[in-house]
Amino acid sequence: MIQGAKVGFMKANRICVYCGANPGNNPQFAAMAKALGHALAENHIELVYGGGKVGLMGIVADAVLEKGGRVTGVIPQKLMDLEQGHTGIQDLRIVNDMHERKAAMATLADAFIALPGGFGTLEELFEVLTWSQIGYHAKPIAILDVDNYYHHLSQFIHHAMETGLIKKQYGQLFQVAHTIESALKICQVR
Repeated sequence: MIQGAKVGFMKANRICVYCGANPGNNPQFAAMAKALGHALAENHIELVYGGGKVGLMGIVADAVLEKGGRVTGVIPQKLMDLEQGHTGIQDLRIVNDMHERKAAMATLADAFIALPGGFGTLEELFEVLTWSQIGYHAKPIAILDVDNYYHHLSQFIHHAMETGLIKKQYGQLFQVAHTIESALKICQVR
């Protein structure tokens, strides 16, 4: 368990976790999602996520609930209509569209962690990074690199910085973590 906050820092009360609506074919992804959910609950950190009951999203939410933690999900009506909403969580918010979903999740969260995921996860991650870049928030962003899933993305971002298309200081907007403990440490709110 993560110990109390350091001087000058406050522990995040709500962490938004971006992750896949599919489990993927690597069992380490599901194992890490479950372990992260357990760690959030054990550290009294509320999960904010996309509101789904499927894939890694469902796994992380179920893991938080399994340990008695609190979960807030935000899901667009279209996905709710497809019966993908997790009706077993404490707070399921149904919104009009994906834009409203992302804005609500970002507003609710004190920090962000990206687990493995597809286009939606990448889009959410890059949007929250962009919002940080232009000063809409200063919340910590951690990329939890499970079994090197994000290795090539990190290399690409480094390449973009080397070519001058991403300013080097923007590389400081996120940190890559390889363990849950390090991801939670990154999520300390200043």
